Amino acid sequence: MSFLFGRTRTRTNATDLPKQAREHISKLEGPQGGPKADELAKVLSQIKMALQGTPEAEPSPEQIYQLITGMIEEDVLYLLAANLHRLPFESRKDTQVIFSYIFRFRTPAGVQKPEPLALAWVVEKRPQVLVELCKSYDHKESATPAGTILREVLKNEAAAAVILYDDGDEMGSSSRGLGAINPERPQTGNGVFWKFFEWIDKSSFEVAADAFTTFRELLTKHKELVPKYLAVNFDLFFSRYNSVLVQSNSYVTKRQSIKLLGEILLDRSNYNVMTAYVDRGEHLKICMNLLRDDRKMVQYEGFHVFKVFVANPHKSVPVQKILLMNREKLLHFLSHFLEDRTDDEQFIDEREFLIKQIRNMPSQPVQPQHR
Repeated sequence: MSFLFGRTRTRTNATDLPKQAREHISKLEGPQGGPKADELAKVLSQIKMALQGTPEAEPSPEQIYQLITGMIEEDVLYLLAANLHRLPFESRKDTQVIFSYIFRFRTPAGVQKPEPLALAWVVEKRPQVLVELCKSYDHKESATPAGTILREVLKNEAAAAVILYDDGDEMGSSSRGLGAINPERPQTGNGVFWKFFEWIDKSSFEVAADAFTTFRELLTKHKELVPKYLAVNFDLFFSRYNSVLVQSNSYVTKRQSIKLLGEILLDRSNYNVMTAYVDRGEHLKICMNLLRDDRKMVQYEGFHVFKVFVANPHKSVPVQKILLMNREKLLHFLSHFLEDRTDDEQFIDEREFLIKQIRNMPSQPVQPQHR
């Protein structure tokens, strides 16, 4: 009998935990912030234990379901995301585990849905949870736990769409839920996705590195969503990408961004984006400047973008003019470019191929044939 009473008491406590968490979080900023943070830490530890179970007892799926629905009703996921930076270190770790578990949990048999319960609710009804997780990059304390949660969530295309299409109160923004998104409307550049450029370029090394990893996941994971997004927001995206990231004063940011640019352009799913990018003479000029950078790895990553311009069989007239105007200089420059990479046979072959392509260009620009 004591065993049964013990289970009943645990079950009751678990359903009370979301209300307790909400109450403690609401007082974190007040004069009792310190004590409330300690009390909240205990509650979060209990929530984690209720979700994961213990070595002595497996968690009950029904109990977990009740706990998660309680956290949804009390809006605890949003409150934790918005206040993650205010939590003590151990509580941030517990919160990371709680989010990861909740976003994977599917409802018990009989009420099964294709998507995990909490994640479906967030993308459809409370997208601000994901927005606030992104804004955790404003604070070094919360960057790593939030980034870990985000990268797990971004495996889900709907979650990625919520972040990409966040645009405040604008019509078609994901702020009204997944169903309200208008993918044909160009973004204003004020949504949370566009803050990644600043987080990557202006933050401390640890924050910038984590933000870039999440940024890369956003842009490379979903092969249908991202090409459409980049096509509609082409000018805004690449103007910021080139000016803020590719030309960053940070060596790490610059090198990583050039490498990612090459990956984006060479991804088959981004074919239309690539052709639009290499049509622009101003993009080629930026790339040619990278070849002359003082740092060899920047030169090397820049080369992999440069080769897309030269290898394009349908070069635009502006691109042809720049290459022809600089043909002799380019031929001489490339013949000695990164000569110390003697063991990199692929690079050597590609360099020779580009030299041949530039040398064999007609003396005057010609109108490209339709692709």
